[in-house]
Amino acid sequence: MSLTGSFLRLHQQLYVRTDGRVGHRMIGVPTLLLRTTGRRSGATRTNALVYARDGEHYLLVASNGGADSPPAWLYNIRASTKVEIQVARERLDGTASVIEPGDPDYARVWKLVNDNNHDRYTAYQTQTSRPIPVIAVTPVTPLAG
Repeated sequence: MSLTGSFLRLHQQLYVRTDGRVGHRMIGVPTLLLRTTGRRSGATRTNALVYARDGEHYLLVASNGGADSPPAWLYNIRASTKVEIQVARERLDGTASVIEPGDPDYARVWKLVNDNNHDRYTAYQTQTSRPIPVIAVTPVTPLAG
């Protein structure tokens, strides 16, 4: 595993173990915990992901670091759109929707998440021919602000 991969795994462990007291801004960008249900196992899967806000929506990117295969959590979302997000210490149930590059709103939301993550997603997209989708999570009970 790379140094970056080790750091990201440690970041997620700290976020989970401190129940969000540590981790929300640890890597210099806002990060949330996404909890999905494994499409085959039925087990809860947790991933720490950079996010951007678009009104009430939380935007995530299924970049997998520019790998040719999407992250496993995207398959889980395609199987069940019911998710939970944790932003710092607040947990919210939500519904996820996948925004593909051909969707009319894609360019706008891509710019939001890419600008928020210091242009890293554009770099990831150049590493793969796989179109990288953006996922919008809409909380069941939206946060104010």
